[in-house]
Amino acid sequence: MATVGSADSPPPLGARASRPHSPTLPSPASGGGRGGGGETPALPEEEAGERATPRLAIATATSRAFTLVGCLLIVALIGLPLIASRSLLQDLVFIFYMLTLAQFWNLLAGYVGLVSVGQQTFVGLGGYLLFALTVMVGLDPLLAILLAGTIAAVLAIPTAFVVFRLQGAYFAVGTWVMAEVYRLVFAQVKELGGGTGTSLPPAVTNSITGIDWIRRVLDLRTPAARDVLTYWIALAIAAGSTLAIYMVLRSRRGLALAAIRDSTAAAQSVGIDIFRAKLWIYVLAAAGTGMTGALIYLQKARISPDAAFSVLDWTAYVIFIVVIGGLGTLEGPIIGVMVFYLMQTYLAGFGSWYLILLGVLAIATMLFAPKGIWGHFSQRFGIVLFPVQRRISTLSKLADDAQRTSS
Repeated sequence: MATVGSADSPPPLGARASRPHSPTLPSPASGGGRGGGGETPALPEEEAGERATPRLAIATATSRAFTLVGCLLIVALIGLPLIASRSLLQDLVFIFYMLTLAQFWNLLAGYVGLVSVGQQTFVGLGGYLLFALTVMVGLDPLLAILLAGTIAAVLAIPTAFVVFRLQGAYFAVGTWVMAEVYRLVFAQVKELGGGTGTSLPPAVTNSITGIDWIRRVLDLRTPAARDVLTYWIALAIAAGSTLAIYMVLRSRRGLALAAIRDSTAAAQSVGIDIFRAKLWIYVLAAAGTGMTGALIYLQKARISPDAAFSVLDWTAYVIFIVVIGGLGTLEGPIIGVMVFYLMQTYLAGFGSWYLILLGVLAIATMLFAPKGIWGHFSQRFGIVLFPVQRRISTLSKLADDAQRTSS
């Protein structure tokens, strides 16, 4: 007979029915689980964390190996004047400053979308500022190179406020017009030679800080010591510029630049200040290009408005280098400058056919390899020496990459 209130008997009439108790689920700690009395083995905490913790990674095993090779190459290039001839050093100086100009133009066009046809503006500014600071002010040429880059960056700010009002092809034409304006202005400065130009006096070219030390240590005459010092300056500017651009692209500012390049409207919708980002990069490119221009005319020791603001020498050739090597990659200008140097060395004797061949090669590259030589190679084989894109990777993948690098 069932008793009142027991689980088997119905509740008395008028009594409030009690809520049935829900069964208590076994917790993992208590050992309960699926199956009759069997325990579910839990993953070890370290293994679970390794599998479940994604991390952003930029460097790859290939880029780490290239970093080591690059450092060794820089050390070898520093010691190259001990065994190299003057002609080889002068050729390398040309390669270094063309590489620097190409990297900064690539930063503008390949990462921000600012296709400038007026970067000769800052080459000419850097050259003329070097002459003004050394001849008229009496500064050491090394200090004048640094100040030339700084002043070029300052002058880039008002220039940007003019050309940034233009878009697309109008921006490209506007930068060219600004270069012509600067050319006409410096052609009126009689102290710097006016329209015919002027030369650096030997007292300036032979008094650069470090020449006496190189002459004593390497037992060289003054012209040869000057070539060695110019070579080291060019190497420092080229390597430093490439490293600085790479660090910018790896930073959060680099993410903003990539967003601007892909879609200006989308970048603005997520809060990126488009004008400020473009202005910052334009000023940075002006500083690097101005320093390079000062170095170029320190080596040449003569300047004129037409040569300093030449669109062919300092913009058209630079665009060719970037297009051939690969727009929007740091490796591209390195490949492009080597191709350009070889073509100039072995084909310049053909006169106007040399320029025609440059144009044919550029057109063929844009038709059959739109991403350039390095871009096509990288896309096919998946090799990136200067990675800037973020990728999601787990700790186990990072450990595998590190193990492959060490092996």
